[in-house]
Amino acid sequence: MHSKKVIEPLLVKFVRLLTAMVFIFSSFTKGIDPMGTNYRVVDYLEVYGWYFLVDFSFALSVLLISVEFLLGIALLFKLRIRLAAIGVLLMMIFFTVVTYFDARYNLVPDCGCFGDAVKLSNWQTFIKNIFLLIFALIVFVKRNKIARQMRKWIQVTMLLIILAGFDWFIFYNYNHLPVIDFREWKIGNDMKSTGRETVKTYLEYRNKKTGEIKDFISPNYPWNDSIWMSKWEFVNQRIDDSQLILKHGLIVEDEDGDIYTDDIIENPGYQLILISDELDKAKGQGMIDAATLFTRLSDSDINVILLTSSTKDIIERYRELYAIDYDVFFADDVELKAMIRSNPGLILIQNGIVITKWHHNDFPQTDYVKELISQ
Repeated sequence: MHSKKVIEPLLVKFVRLLTAMVFIFSSFTKGIDPMGTNYRVVDYLEVYGWYFLVDFSFALSVLLISVEFLLGIALLFKLRIRLAAIGVLLMMIFFTVVTYFDARYNLVPDCGCFGDAVKLSNWQTFIKNIFLLIFALIVFVKRNKIARQMRKWIQVTMLLIILAGFDWFIFYNYNHLPVIDFREWKIGNDMKSTGRETVKTYLEYRNKKTGEIKDFISPNYPWNDSIWMSKWEFVNQRIDDSQLILKHGLIVEDEDGDIYTDDIIENPGYQLILISDELDKAKGQGMIDAATLFTRLSDSDINVILLTSSTKDIIERYRELYAIDYDVFFADDVELKAMIRSNPGLILIQNGIVITKWHHNDFPQTDYVKELISQ
């Protein structure tokens, strides 16, 4: 006697497919940039005081991405759907609670739910999770009407093969640069700020005798008139930078605290920047390869520097080991991690335009760099 074929309701099918696509897209954008996901996981671990897990943050990141992808694939192809429905529901309950507290108290400014591909505010993320939680409940309740008539071992084998391929993709992006760069410092972007000439500083002065208040645009006020200055007192200052467009938040300083951001980023010539957010955690071979490359480029028309957030004593500790005889500048580690997902990493810039970038596993040969800058 044949069992009656179970037909999946159209609404349930729509909800299942939509939830599956969100899970797959979310895990894909995280898998492209596993280091970025790792930074978000560290943020959450530190916020909740789980410092003992920070050393395992990357493993937790890979696990999170893999589980999310696996559940999405299971929903999409109806593989082990009963287990998948439970897994999706539990995951959505957990993350809905987490994102509520995140939105309520602004614990972490960016959850990284879709990596850098799609930016959502904390409240937008929470609302998105409410809808997904409802979808997860529908799939869970109707899971018996979705089940595929296929041997369980075949379904498990299919899932494991797909997961193995996706994990290879994650580790490829980890050992090289992300195959798709969603961040500001991606190749081809012009990082020069515009509208600096439009910035105006307004100074407000009050007449000591009459109380009259006047606004002046700095430096167009009689600051060098001692008689005028004796009659007027400074009240307030405001800056109008509404037309200023900053392409990045990077501030480059030398050891004396002098700002060199524009000199380096907007250098009209070729600028090769070695980036190490934490020098004591940099891949040693990468630092040595960079030193070798810089030495061989010494006769080329290219400026080379090291950009780091490490302190002077750490730099001195490694100066001889890594042959750091080139200029060293300092910047915030968050900005450096945003520039390149590699420690160390190389970025070639000309007149503010990001020409190309290299992970330390892919540092270029000298001839290739010389060919690039000769074009």
